[in-house]
Amino acid sequence: MLLAASKVLDQLKPVIGINTDPDRSEGHLCLPVRYTHSFPDALQKLYTGEFRWQWRQRIRLYLEGTGINPVPVDLHEQQLSQEQHSRAHVNGRFQDQRSQISEPHLLPVRSLNEVFIGESLSSRSFNINKIANQAVEEILKIGEFLMTLTTGYNESLLYSPEEPRLFFSIREPISNRVFSSSRQRGFASNLHSSRCWDACMVVDGGTSFEFNDGAIASILINTEDALRTVLLED
Repeated sequence: MLLAASKVLDQLKPVIGINTDPDRSEGHLCLPVRYTHSFPDALQKLYTGEFRWQWRQRIRLYLEGTGINPVPVDLHEQQLSQEQHSRAHVNGRFQDQRSQISEPHLLPVRSLNEVFIGESLSSRSFNINKIANQAVEEILKIGEFLMTLTTGYNESLLYSPEEPRLFFSIREPISNRVFSSSRQRGFASNLHSSRCWDACMVVDGGTSFEFNDGAIASILINTEDALRTVLLED
């Protein structure tokens, strides 16, 4: 469904999915699981108007700066090793000579699920396992008992897909004399990223853009990009 949704860039065409493998797929973008085996009921509700539109917010991406290539590598139809992935971006850069873009360039994709920015370099054990002050502070504010702590903390990470908010997470942040990170997660309305080496930016796990040192990404929500889906009435 993410692949199908990525092909729809306007609000005129609704995207309605059926979970054909409910035993192995949660199907957040699909109709409830009960309609997998009673699809005629879903069609009847759609025909009689027993539903409301749900506008799922999506992420808009701009790239600018030096050393970037706005031509994507499609990952849906291929399995690439890290070396092959890097080579695919290099080949694309030779085919597209726009290595420097002075104005923000709107990428031809919208992210419904996530935007991952990362390097192929490995992090050290300390950065993988250390706990941040923010994590301890948030946990202590929630409650006293283990179940209350766990449930309260996990629920604080969830929000409606119709809310125009971005949730960011910094995985394994580097912490040393040069770099530091006081906040490893949270909500934002606009994100900017750069300072990567041998890296890429992957949209919804299927479309990859080269993203190395000198590149700047603007990651934001624009309500005009919202995906039209449906919520059937009970």
